[in-house]
Amino acid sequence: MDTLTSPNPDPIHPATATAALPPAVAESADPPVLPAGPACVACGEPAAVHWQRRPTDEELAEVRQTEEKRRVQALKLADMQQPAPVFPPLPTAGDVLRAVYACAAHAISLDGATLFHLSSCTAPNEADLPGCDCTPESLREAPLEEEVPRVLLPAHWLSAGA
Repeated sequence: MDTLTSPNPDPIHPATATAALPPAVAESADPPVLPAGPACVACGEPAAVHWQRRPTDEELAEVRQTEEKRRVQALKLADMQQPAPVFPPLPTAGDVLRAVYACAAHAISLDGATLFHLSSCTAPNEADLPGCDCTPESLREAPLEEEVPRVLLPAHWLSAGA
């Protein structure tokens, strides 16, 4: 008997770790494939494009509930020797947007994707593609209060054609 050889060659990582896995996983050499990013809401394929829509009543309630929980936690953690935190009003449907993802086959038009869609918008509905069934909100453009001064770029920053 050799006293220098341990009966378990690796006492920190015993050989029974792979025995606890199901046979299909223990024998498989490849790790499970995880999605690389968001999926199309119509077919589940990897998304190629996205646009934004207003939240439904249920989604807005979820956002508000999460914000209320965050505020309760902030109040619990606040320093009692300082004034209590003051929070802005809870978000409304006009403050929140949800991303809608689609593959190339279920994409709406580029012009449509630049607008904010209503919560009731059914895009990407195949019957309406490349459009949608709602009247999206146009982007609000705030006028500049003052003229922005133009700054000339150094010559080495300009492309050859400029």
